[in-house]
Amino acid sequence: MTIYVGNLVYNVTKEDLQEVFAEYGTVSRVHLPVDRETGKMRGFGFVEMSSDDEEATAIETLDGAEWMGRQMKVNKARPKEEDSGGRGGGDRKNFGRRER
Repeated sequence: MTIYVGNLVYNVTKEDLQEVFAEYGTVSRVHLPVDRETGKMRGFGFVEMSSDDEEATAIETLDGAEWMGRQMKVNKARPKEEDSGGRGGGDRKNFGRRER
């Protein structure tokens, strides 16, 4: 199980999150996505802990807690949805042809 942590300040570090979640068990991994174009933090992250019980306790305790001046959103992460690629549907066999 992976924990989603949202509404983070943009200068938060992996070490900051590691420290907060370590109070609830062993942190296996912390990931802070950055914007591809700007290289800046996106305001959310993911934390993995060594057991489901530790993760459940962290979620229950930290969701809605104020940290670094913001109210954290902490919940079970949802699987990443497949990207449709932004291509529309339609009839590909007639692509580029004019109707007569």
